[in-house]
Amino acid sequence: MLPRLRARFHKITLVWVDGGYTGCLVAWTKEKLQLTLQIVKRSDDMKGFVVLPRRWVVERTLGWLMRSRRLVRNFETLPASSAAFIYFSRAMLMSRRLARPASQRRQEQSR
Repeated sequence: MLPRLRARFHKITLVWVDGGYTGCLVAWTKEKLQLTLQIVKRSDDMKGFVVLPRRWVVERTLGWLMRSRRLVRNFETLPASSAAFIYFSRAMLMSRRLARPASQRRQEQSR
């Protein structure tokens, strides 16, 4: 996935990854792809639920996608169909946000 990311989006230089991606992958991506992998780890002294930096972005996005009933289960047999429904779900989310009054949008942006 990383070589395809690099080929398509040249400006990306930093990728946040889970703690499971430590090891030789970090050196390989730096050497071959000129990408920096920043590992977001949970420290050993944390107990219970703790929001980790940048990790909440992925969880939040997945939560938004799961609002679309068709994406909750794997009904699609083709990856292209799943991708189409992900685009549809995102378009619905963005159109709802744009339909809100401007004052409410400004209030959300200030948070």
